[in-house]
Amino acid sequence: MKQESISVFDIFKIGIGPSSSHTLGPWRAAQRFIASVKQKGIDKVTSVRVLLYGSLAKTGKGHGTDVAVLLGLCGEDPVTFDVNLIEPRMEQILEQRKLNLNNEHVINFDPAEDVVFLLDQSLPFHPNALTFLCSYNDGDEIAETFYSIGGGFVVKEGEEDDDSALVKLPYPIEKAEYLLAACDKTGLDISGVVMLNEKTWRSEEETKTGVLRIWETMRDCIFRGCHIGGELPGGLQVKRRAFELNKNLTADKTYNSFDEWLAVIRSGGHSFKYTLDWVSCFALAVNEENASFSRVVTAPTNGAAGVVPAVLLYFIAFCDGYDNEKIIKYLLTASEIGSIFKKGATLSAAMGGCQAEIGVSSSMAAAALTEALGGTVDQSLMAAEIAMEHHLGLTCDPVGGLVQVPCIERNTMGAIKAITASQLALQSNPDHARISLDAVVNTMWETALDMDHKYKETAEGGLAVQLPISLSEC
Repeated sequence: MKQESISVFDIFKIGIGPSSSHTLGPWRAAQRFIASVKQKGIDKVTSVRVLLYGSLAKTGKGHGTDVAVLLGLCGEDPVTFDVNLIEPRMEQILEQRKLNLNNEHVINFDPAEDVVFLLDQSLPFHPNALTFLCSYNDGDEIAETFYSIGGGFVVKEGEEDDDSALVKLPYPIEKAEYLLAACDKTGLDISGVVMLNEKTWRSEEETKTGVLRIWETMRDCIFRGCHIGGELPGGLQVKRRAFELNKNLTADKTYNSFDEWLAVIRSGGHSFKYTLDWVSCFALAVNEENASFSRVVTAPTNGAAGVVPAVLLYFIAFCDGYDNEKIIKYLLTASEIGSIFKKGATLSAAMGGCQAEIGVSSSMAAAALTEALGGTVDQSLMAAEIAMEHHLGLTCDPVGGLVQVPCIERNTMGAIKAITASQLALQSNPDHARISLDAVVNTMWETALDMDHKYKETAEGGLAVQLPISLSEC
């Protein structure tokens, strides 16, 4: 197995919705292409075209792939770009038929002609492929192809492994088996081993600061999503539900900040129904924000971005987990489980269906919650296995190519399954488990290979074909 060094900040990326593989990945690919273009001189460019293949073509409109690519070509960054400017910027490009490459050089560009959706073509390496074509005023041309392989990870065709993938870690972890061995050797829990590896890239303090920034982005996303009503964009006329649910649960109590809101939530008690409603509300809020081209954190993808933060806020609100050190440990543990799935299977719904998104996120949250609640390493890995075991075979069938139906509700299901898996593991003896996490990772990959392509983010099967709606309507 090829060694791959993956940091917590590779699994958790701050970006803009609605999709890590169809939005964030293509955006990053466009930025990388611009870097290549600049080597010859961006002021010499006369034209640019973008070809979208496979799943990027079939569900690209609903996922905003064209929007992401154009913003990336303009030199904007998904971490910092003001989401409120997306619509006016796109309107400007469409009306003027001009593109300001890297905000340095304006060229003629007609999105209707120069972004090509090749619905019947797919490249062999991965279903999420896109090619950039560039012409210069001296007649020279360049072409580069990228693959968005899930979770915002991007691979350039013909490119050797980047430096980050070749970093030598003190505890290289390709499988859960290796993670367990590292924990046994060091006497540390999962988050402790992850922190030792993170020190290869940066200081412990820098890692903690960065992880807390991830949490703050998740926190702000949940809070924002619980306080915005209305209808989601895209044509399906899906009504946002977190707003009304939050309003009902808080009974119109007054608060002016996240901490005050959290106090209101805690004041309602710990009944099963009450807690269940809040976990659903947290998850809905994130993915309604994601579907609205707002700022979210891949966890490990955008389509599954609600599970890990919803379970984390459950831990904070109902399990006395509002402590920075506990939050950091939770996210470090979750990231390692996501990394194991990325290495042994896939994080791409276009490769593995929704088991690769909601299934992985549920597994990540289950392990993280188990460690946070005092579980052993074995129990944490057991929780991760249980969560994925009950997502195996889950299809990706977005109606209209949008991350709305059934995607948003699936995050609530993934969060609840994660909590259930954690509780089962905490009340169990892992020595009696018959299926290991590595076995379920392998099974997930085998299932992905067997799954029909129409259930892999193509909007050609399952629920996606049950409504009389075409991609053009979205």
